Amino acid sequence: MRAFFDSDIWWSFTRSWVTMASALVAFICIAGALAAPLLAPHNPFDLASLQLMDAFKPPSWAAEGDQAFPLGTDDQGRDVLSAIMYGARVSLLVGISATIFALTLGVSFGLLAGYLGGPVDALLMRIADIQLTFPSILVALLIDGIVRAALPREVHEQIALFVVILAIGVSEWPKFARTVRGSTLVERNKEYVLAARVIGLGRLKIIVQHVLPNVLGPVLVIGTLNLALAILAEATLSFLGVGVPPTQPSLGTLIRIGNDFLFSGEWWITIFPGIALIIMVLSVNLLGDWLRDALNPKLR
Repeated sequence: MRAFFDSDIWWSFTRSWVTMASALVAFICIAGALAAPLLAPHNPFDLASLQLMDAFKPPSWAAEGDQAFPLGTDDQGRDVLSAIMYGARVSLLVGISATIFALTLGVSFGLLAGYLGGPVDALLMRIADIQLTFPSILVALLIDGIVRAALPREVHEQIALFVVILAIGVSEWPKFARTVRGSTLVERNKEYVLAARVIGLGRLKIIVQHVLPNVLGPVLVIGTLNLALAILAEATLSFLGVGVPPTQPSLGTLIRIGNDFLFSGEWWITIFPGIALIIMVLSVNLLGDWLRDALNPKLR
């Protein structure tokens, strides 16, 4: 632990107030989402506790506001603040899971392509090149559409969350694969890899034990930045109505619901979830920018 606090990364972190503020905001967002059942004023998805007479209440500081609903209520009488806290849980779950899936898939393919080379490299990189010609959101929509067409509606609703994670993860793996492939091409010709070959270590052991630890630096940076993109992708899919089911609404779903009432004067239903999404994505992006600079030896 002492070695970490004496490291260049910690020094860089403590010298940037923007990074420290971003880390604090990200921590508050994550903690608030994880502790939503304990901290949220209401359970917005408990149908027995909802009252239609509480619908469309403005924020508490407005003339007709209610102190029980700090950020107002939506069309069903759900507390907007509580809905944001619960919705952030779903957004973070999808974003983190999709990023881990894309990272695992991309790193595996990148290591194989870079170390084995030849036909394996050509095949995997051409698949990545083809996929990169399409926007990630279109790939995610295509995968979601294929699953919806292949499965009955009842089955799809049960696994909709996993389908969104799969769709976003598959759409993002080429970024990791190309980065890892480039680093692996450099590492595979270094002395420690040649020495491992000489003593008879197998390819898989060399890749996992020797090459992988030396290519993870750029992957961590891409993973942090990709987390923000995954959260935005999930919000976009949910806004379009093809994301998580209504029984597990995310921030994107809340924004879509509020958008129907934006021009009728109930602006708080969509504005506050939108602000929460912006704050979460911006804090993660700023942390990713700092991590990129901190791990770049040319900037030390």
